[in-house]
Amino acid sequence: MTQQQQQQRRTFLQHTAGAAAAVGMLSVLSKALVQAPDATGQAMGQLSMAEMSRRLAAGSLSSSQLVEEALAAIQNPAGEGARTFIQVYAASARSTAARLDAERKSGRAAASPIAGIPISLKDLFDEAGVTTLGGSTVLVGQPPAPRDAIVVERLRRAGAIVIGRTNTVEFAYTGLGINPHYGTPKNVYDRATGRIPGGSTSGGAISVTDGMAAGAIGTDTGGSLRIPAALNGLVGFKPTQRRIPLEGVMPLSTSFDSAGPMAWTVEDCALLDAVLAGELSRPLKALSLRGLRFAVPRTYFQDDLSPPVATAFAAALAKLSAAGATVTELPMTEFAKAPTINPRGMITASEAYAWHREFIKTGAAKYDPRVLARIKTGETITAPDYLQLQSLRRQFIRSINTAAAGYDAMLMPTTPDIAPPIAEVLKDDDTYYRINGRMLRNPSVVNLFDGCALSVPCHETGAAPVGLMVTGIGNTDHRLLAVGAAVGAAVEAVVTPRRGINS
Repeated sequence: MTQQQQQQRRTFLQHTAGAAAAVGMLSVLSKALVQAPDATGQAMGQLSMAEMSRRLAAGSLSSSQLVEEALAAIQNPAGEGARTFIQVYAASARSTAARLDAERKSGRAAASPIAGIPISLKDLFDEAGVTTLGGSTVLVGQPPAPRDAIVVERLRRAGAIVIGRTNTVEFAYTGLGINPHYGTPKNVYDRATGRIPGGSTSGGAISVTDGMAAGAIGTDTGGSLRIPAALNGLVGFKPTQRRIPLEGVMPLSTSFDSAGPMAWTVEDCALLDAVLAGELSRPLKALSLRGLRFAVPRTYFQDDLSPPVATAFAAALAKLSAAGATVTELPMTEFAKAPTINPRGMITASEAYAWHREFIKTGAAKYDPRVLARIKTGETITAPDYLQLQSLRRQFIRSINTAAAGYDAMLMPTTPDIAPPIAEVLKDDDTYYRINGRMLRNPSVVNLFDGCALSVPCHETGAAPVGLMVTGIGNTDHRLLAVGAAVGAAVEAVVTPRRGINS
């Protein structure tokens, strides 16, 4: 970063609404800037995980520095740390970082590219000796988990430093990010207003945007990684469900739950995905957009888009076409059936109710009333209805797999709206459920057809974050990550207020 760029960046921050509590309105990650920390030498929130890994290997960066920067951001009284984390592991993070730094100095090879890098963990994943609360007070006092979830085991073996457990919508059951028990972290954009972070992996998103973690591990049942990624200018990846083991992960809906990463770049998400899937890390295949074929469904996903989303989506498609990709709008009327596959969330609610019913009998008053109401809709769903919906879903999966054949990916807006103010969402129940339904509308369809999807930022610099969803059918994850990296590079804005300004 040149001296002129550094001065421009400082000037921008000084003029950004109180610098949004020293975080500001983050846009997407500039590839030109992920390799250059700011003038203070700050790494967290300035470097991609991939670049951190390279600098750790070269000895120009230490895990201890990363951990101290993460903890300082969490503890910043002007920041969102108290609403972002339910538990912080300061002591264990410091000791792990010191051990890994010593091992590197002794010449011992790192366990993986993410070794020594601070990662946040959604409060749905079991850790040995810790009670998994699911962002709720209902389970306070329940026995701690006897062992780590498989995902957590893999992260630890890879050398990741778990910096803490992040806040979530209670039991991961909305796409808004509201939590009345532990607070609602504010979206990184327009923090002075206080907009929703998106959910349910709300704390995970803000842990990354605010430099409290370099990457976040969360779950996605109907968009819970992609929604907060889209609303905060991050990349979120929902893998094919069977790709990542869910043993030791608190369930919401066993039909739709999946686990995955959120980070600044597609490359970082790919690094985390390889660890979660138990695979050897491998570089993303570099793809040219020229010759790639994208299907853009006209049915369902583009209905009633808000102006900022419609504008950003159209601009993203134009950029991809200009870069040589074949972008084809198609009816794809198969998607019109989506609302009939899981009407009013019946499959989700029935599976959630089966897990929660005993807790509801003894502790209903402890639930967020809006979450409880959604869970209790599953109480009246009959077994024949449930089985019929599952049969319809299998037919839907086959129809989408056929319709998407011959295309490298499908493209649609991740959400139809930008993040609304928290106060607006909480105005009344009708408003809450209406906005929640709109946030979940597009991303939840991917869970219905058991696909994989990335949300990559596509808004203009300084504008409210908007996500472009790059979507594939099930078990095409490696290909989709490579395609998504090419798409993200073409549609991203070049600057972020925190990371630097347009060169």
